Amino acid sequence: QVQLVESGGGLVQAGGSLRLSCAASGRTFSGYPMGWFRQAPGKEREFVAAISGNGVSTYYADSVKGRFTISRDNAKNTVYLQMNSLKPEDTAVYYCAAKLSLRVTADLAYDYWGQGTQVTVSS
Repeated sequence: QVQLVESGGGLVQAGGSLRLSCAASGRTFSGYPMGWFRQAPGKEREFVAAISGNGVSTYYADSVKGRFTISRDNAKNTVYLQMNSLKPEDTAVYYCAAKLSLRVTADLAYDYWGQGTQVTVSS
């Protein structure tokens, strides 16, 4: 049974930082793209960042570019999202996702999803 489990969310003041982790179990995703998405109340789920299977290529939504960094440790089957200079508009439930095709995409066509972790940024 494949599971993606996010951790690291919480409440932080504007300008602060958080580091999210997503640990995969049940199969290895080494070599496959993984991504982070978020969903704010009343809004659709949106792309945040994605990383290629070997970790060489990264992709970001314009809204987080320069503030967030996605990385992965394939030996640990884990993907991370370092979030700096957080803003109140970053408040959302953050989900990690993994796919079993090699093409990195910013759409929702990922095969596995975590349960989400809440990030709240106060002003």
